[in-house]
Amino acid sequence: MPKHHLPHRPRLFARGTWPEASRVADILRAETTGGVLLVVGAVVALVWANSPWAPAYDDLRGLVVGPSDLLGLHLDLSLATWAADGLLAIFFFVAGLEVKREFVAGDLRDPHRAALPVAAAVGGMVVPALVYVAWNALDPGGRGEGWAIPTATDIAFAVAVLAVISTHLPSGLRTFLLTLAVVDDLLAITIIALFFTASLEVGYLLAALVPLALFGVLVQRRVRSWWLLLPLAAVTWALVHESGVHATVAGVLLAFTVPVLRSEAAGGPDAGPGLAEHFEHRLRPVSAGVAVPVFAFLAAGVTVGGLDGLTSAITDPVAIGIVLGLVLGKPIGIAGSTWLLARFTGADLDDELAWVDVVGMAMLAGIGFTVSLLIGELAFGPGSVADEHVKVGVLVGSLLAALLATAVLRSRNRVYRRLCEMESVDDDRDGIPDVYQ
Repeated sequence: MPKHHLPHRPRLFARGTWPEASRVADILRAETTGGVLLVVGAVVALVWANSPWAPAYDDLRGLVVGPSDLLGLHLDLSLATWAADGLLAIFFFVAGLEVKREFVAGDLRDPHRAALPVAAAVGGMVVPALVYVAWNALDPGGRGEGWAIPTATDIAFAVAVLAVISTHLPSGLRTFLLTLAVVDDLLAITIIALFFTASLEVGYLLAALVPLALFGVLVQRRVRSWWLLLPLAAVTWALVHESGVHATVAGVLLAFTVPVLRSEAAGGPDAGPGLAEHFEHRLRPVSAGVAVPVFAFLAAGVTVGGLDGLTSAITDPVAIGIVLGLVLGKPIGIAGSTWLLARFTGADLDDELAWVDVVGMAMLAGIGFTVSLLIGELAFGPGSVADEHVKVGVLVGSLLAALLATAVLRSRNRVYRRLCEMESVDDDRDGIPDVYQ
């Protein structure tokens, strides 16, 4: 039976506008393909790193490419570093475009609609961090510097799982997952910028403002010439990298200069879309189909060392804290903050949803792969023993989160499928003359 609500009470997970729903569907299709490629890259890395040819994989990751002294810039980096600092800058550029698009022209420009994913994202970061810190504080061998590792959600991986297990879940849940991930990306890059900058070279950071400003002027004037924009973006990235701030921050800064609406550059509220939509359309396939899978391939290859090595890694308090943060902290933080929002604002769930749907989607958000691996490298150093254990914790935690979410959402998918079938039968009967019924 449908639930009855007072007309003035806000609704959680209500369907967005049709243009927004259509755009979300296109993004989810692209992210689904990227998620499959991400999984393939990670599996290949794991198999290779634990095969007799493991030294070749380590040599590939450590292969140094780039000039050692180019105008004072030290860009002789390993392939693994190029993937983490360079390719993920593309990922965060696209994420930055999406963040700006949502809050300027998307449904999240409405504070009432923005409140839910923002609250859920904050809860989904704070609670996993607290779970990790609490566990590592209780263990004498614990290390608190990895607190941020279980705070991230990997949207490509999560969407790929969602595509496999669900076809009938309400569209409001899918939109919520995407918008939650958008806010999550913004918070993740803020954490990286604030807490994982070991030393700051202010001169390089100030110098980066020059190409960044030129890039902003050109895109505001709707200049699409890649021969102008790419060099400016590359110089901005290189200077930010040299400043000590993680180079992926450059991707977000560049994205925030791109106009979402043409009115920002040409004036007039009805001038049409800006360059953000164009850049996102062009670069999302590169990000989801190349940048993230290649990073996963170069970052996920951990040599387990047999059963003893796996036992040693998974019993490390760092790995246990990550698993608990992803599997327990994420759903508690997301579902809990959503419940609190409903409790204190008087909001109701949308008619077609139940709280178990929210819990299942919160479990799915516990898949924290790409950004979690990146933060692990920043926290403990690439190639360190702790970083190897971080990879095991991220992989195990993400796998458990995916399996638990699958169990819950598949059962809910069957419920919604039966409802759709019943509605289809009712619609067919409505089309039959009464004399035949």
